[in-house]
Amino acid sequence: MAKPIKETPILKGKDARKFIREQQAPKDILTKRKEREEILKTYHLFKAAEKF
Repeated sequence: MAKPIKETPILKGKDARKFIREQQAPKDILTKRKEREEILKTYHLFKAAEKF
């Protein structure tokens, strides 16, 4: 038998403002930053393995 779903808590004050800010932030900026970090990480791995 499935467990009942609990009610979602209501955000107030600082938590509510933070949530709204995060929801309104452009998602592509965060994705680009993560992609850039991943590319640099891969680059450094190749650079360490090979001497150019």
